[in-house]
Amino acid sequence: MQTNSYDCLALFSGGLDSILACKLMQQQGLRVLGLHFCSPFFGNEEKISHWEKIYGLDLLPINISREFVDLLTQGPPWGFGKYLNPCIDCKIMMLKKAAAMLPQFQARCLISGEVLGQRPMSQRRDALNIIQRDAGVKDLLLRPLSSGKLPVPAGLQDSNLIDFRQLPSIQGRGRKDQLRLAKEFQIREIPTPAGGCLLADPESAKRFSPLFEHLHPPQVRDFELAKVGRQFWSEGSWLVIGRNQADNARLLELVQEDDLVFKLADRPGPLALARQSAEQWSRERIAEAAAFMSTFSSKVSRSGEPVAIRVGCKEQVETLEVIPEHRPDSRWREPQLKKPEG
Repeated sequence: MQTNSYDCLALFSGGLDSILACKLMQQQGLRVLGLHFCSPFFGNEEKISHWEKIYGLDLLPINISREFVDLLTQGPPWGFGKYLNPCIDCKIMMLKKAAAMLPQFQARCLISGEVLGQRPMSQRRDALNIIQRDAGVKDLLLRPLSSGKLPVPAGLQDSNLIDFRQLPSIQGRGRKDQLRLAKEFQIREIPTPAGGCLLADPESAKRFSPLFEHLHPPQVRDFELAKVGRQFWSEGSWLVIGRNQADNARLLELVQEDDLVFKLADRPGPLALARQSAEQWSRERIAEAAAFMSTFSSKVSRSGEPVAIRVGCKEQVETLEVIPEHRPDSRWREPQLKKPEG
C-alpha cells in the first residue's frame, strides 16, 4: 500500500532486473516506490496489482504516451537501435520524469535495474554515462545490480542511506547472478528475459513504420491501431482487417470520426477499418478495399460470388456489391520496416 513518502523512486518495468533492484533496496530497509511507465509500446498497467502482491512492492503507473510519440516523430537525439527503439532517449525521458517526482514523495535517490554491458545500445558504460548526464541525475541515480562496477553517485557518497558494500557487481548479458539473487529473495514468478518494448521487435516495428511516412504527424491513437489485426497499405491508404472477434471489437473501440468501417452486410466475417491519411480515400480505392477485405471471409472467398459490404462512418453508411479479389498483384501490401529519416 502506497504511503506519502519513500526513500527511493525506482524505474520498474516488470522485468527481473527491475524487481531485483527494488528488492536490494528493500533489503537495506529502504522504502521503495516503483514507477511503471506506460506507452503504446511498453507497459502493463493491468498487471500492477498482481506485481504488488507477488513482489511486495508499491507501484505507480505513469503514462508517457504523448511525450514518447512526440520523441519518435521529432527524431530521438541519440538515434534508433536495430529497429525503431530509441533506447537511450527513452531512458533519459523516464529518468527526467522520475527526478521531477522526487520532491512529491520526499525521496532522496533514483533506482534503475540497468546492468553494465547487458544491452548493446543503452547499457554500455558510455551509454550509461550519457543517460545519467543528459537526464541530469548523475548525483542521484543508483544502479544497484552493477553498483560495484560503477562510481558511487556523488550525492549519495556521504549519506548513510545506502551501504554500497552490500550491493553486487553484475556485468554482462548472462542471467546466472540475477537468478541466484531471485532465489535468495524467494522470487517464485520469474519474468521471461524479453525486452518488452514493441519498438525493439521487428514484426511490431514493421507495423509502426508506415505511420512515420504517411501520417503527419502520427498520433498516439494511430500507434494503438497499428497493433491490431492485419495491417495493409496501398500507397498512403491504410486498411486494418480484424483476425477474430476480439480484433473486431478492438477496431470498433478505435474508430475515429473520419474513419471508414467495412463490414459484410449479410453474413459473419471480419471487420475492417480504413484510416484517413494525407491521401484521401477515392471511390475507386474504397471499392478496392471492400473487395480485398471480403476475401478474408473463407466462405465468401470460396464462393467467388458478388458480396454486399456496408461501408461508412457514423450514420453515413452505404452498401457496395463487390467481387472478392485477392490477386498476387493486389495493390494492398503488408507494411515493411523503414526507419524515419533524421
